[in-house]
Amino acid sequence: MTIQNALPSPVRLAAVSAPGQPEPTPELERLYRGFEQEMLVPLWVEIGDLMPAHPGSKAAAHLWRWEHLLKLADEAGRIVAVGRGGERRAIALANPALGGRPFATPNLWAAIQYLMPGENAPEHRHSQHAFRFVVEGEGVWTVVNGDSIRMSRGDFLPQGGWNWHAHHNAASEPMAWIDGLDIPFAYYTESQFFEHGRMQLSPQEHATPEFSRSERLWAYPGLRPVSQMEDAVATPLLAYRWVDTDRALNEQLALEEEGCAATVSKGHAAVRYSNPTNGRDVLPTIRCEMHRVKRGASTLTKREVGSAVFQVFDGAGIVTIGDRQWAVRRGDMFVVPSWQSFTAHCDADCPALDMFRFADTPIYEAVHAYRSQVDAPR
Repeated sequence: MTIQNALPSPVRLAAVSAPGQPEPTPELERLYRGFEQEMLVPLWVEIGDLMPAHPGSKAAAHLWRWEHLLKLADEAGRIVAVGRGGERRAIALANPALGGRPFATPNLWAAIQYLMPGENAPEHRHSQHAFRFVVEGEGVWTVVNGDSIRMSRGDFLPQGGWNWHAHHNAASEPMAWIDGLDIPFAYYTESQFFEHGRMQLSPQEHATPEFSRSERLWAYPGLRPVSQMEDAVATPLLAYRWVDTDRALNEQLALEEEGCAATVSKGHAAVRYSNPTNGRDVLPTIRCEMHRVKRGASTLTKREVGSAVFQVFDGAGIVTIGDRQWAVRRGDMFVVPSWQSFTAHCDADCPALDMFRFADTPIYEAVHAYRSQVDAPR
């Protein structure tokens, strides 16, 4: 019995006269037709794409203006209800080079989420790792496994995969923040799971405490509860407060002024959010950092394997990504694709340029594929 393929072969091969290719002949054409029929592709016709001299990202450098995102999110807040249909009023950034998919980069999802006064976002959980970062506003509490966590400007709120979570707005005004997840990575690796939870939180979970249970247990620098000595894949600390981040950045720059080696480069301070159980990244697939470039200073030009998304937290400046350059200000978001050069410069009339950054670096480090290149300072 002959077994035939149910679908026509998608393989299409053409014999061409080009460097590194065999000379086109009738015999080669017959060979290629046989390859097509059996769904085979010889390496010699694909090696330039599969094994280039350096990464060529499918994503493009792109900038989204916060004022436009906020305006459209506010309009969606008046038109689109939060509920079982979409679960969240989250509006994803679609990289213009990724075919209209709701992906900021090949591995990273970034979205603006918007919650109206008195609204609740229903409980659910998913295998994708996630975080929330607040560029402005307050009044929303996220509830993770029953723990109510305040969200305020500058706060970073990570959440490992497969944890129940919901949100409620206890304020009289709408609130927006950004969501970051590894949705594209889970999508392409076919590893995603999702489960609905309760439609409504309990009255106790609508509490609005100043500090969550996770902070009361974990938010003490250098101190670890002896009752919790096992390493966690994702951080158990569910809120990293702006007051601590701001102070850490200020002290780095102050130490630099005193002649200490405390900054990434002259005028460029940075901190990485870390897991207090092991010192590694807060999430196994996403690296999150805050960068501060002081008045008139620039970062070193850097290329990295893997992509990153930035949001300007405060200040104004110029960012250069490959051959693209933009003036940026508070709230603006932009993508740095894999192995494209990146430099940021703070305006001379601005005290500092603060930028929140998240990247897929842990994925590449895990498979020993990460590489970076920093240009020497001029």
